[in-house]
Amino acid sequence: MDTGEDHREPGTSTGEEATTTTAEVDSTTASSSSQSTAAKALHAQRMKKLRELHAKRNEARNLNHRDVVEEDHQRKLPKNWEARRERMEWKVNDDEKRKEAEEQGYDYDRLKVLEVSAAEASSRDMRKRKKQNPDLGFSTFEDSSIRQYTSLTKQIKPDFEQYEKQKAELGDRFYATANTIMQGEHKDSPEAIEKLVGDVNAQADRRQKFSRRRTFNAESEIDFINEKNMHFNKKLSRFYGKYTSETKQNIERGTAV
Repeated sequence: MDTGEDHREPGTSTGEEATTTTAEVDSTTASSSSQSTAAKALHAQRMKKLRELHAKRNEARNLNHRDVVEEDHQRKLPKNWEARRERMEWKVNDDEKRKEAEEQGYDYDRLKVLEVSAAEASSRDMRKRKKQNPDLGFSTFEDSSIRQYTSLTKQIKPDFEQYEKQKAELGDRFYATANTIMQGEHKDSPEAIEKLVGDVNAQADRRQKFSRRRTFNAESEIDFINEKNMHFNKKLSRFYGKYTSETKQNIERGTAV
């Protein structure tokens, strides 16, 4: 007769429950261990990244300090120190090359000329001509008057014949003193008057035709067909260049839309 009682063997249910509990504990332990390992790895990675950032910060601080010290040192130097230093280095190298050439029996000046290109030689000659005959243009009326006076005095040629003639005519009055009065006695020759008139007319012509010479730069961009067009393009570029420069570059590259 079935009374509803459980007739399982003693100890069977308890063993299965113990096995299940042990497995759960093991899985929990393994999960905790894996999580702990992952956390340690993440922490180690973050610490490594932090140490790298600290190293970069220290490096940047050292570089900034070095640049500040160098900038302060450069500020305390004379204004033309870089040019002087380059000049001294060039002088030392030039002396060494000259000494080597002399030891080998060569003329160093001729060797230097052979190393100069035609374009550089032409540019050097142009700079020399500018120094010998500078075109200063107009700066002030005082400078203009001084240049005119210097130019006119260079054109005066000594006339010893006229000098001796006046000396014989005037006698002791030739060497004037504070009491010497010679007003109205001097008469200009027709040749001197003609020379003065011609010189005044020549000055007037030069003044009307004067224009400051502008050297042509062979390396500059050529976007003109003649001189008139060149000046017109310069005027356009002066007012509209900042708006059309990008479009112009795109057209030249072939990337214009």
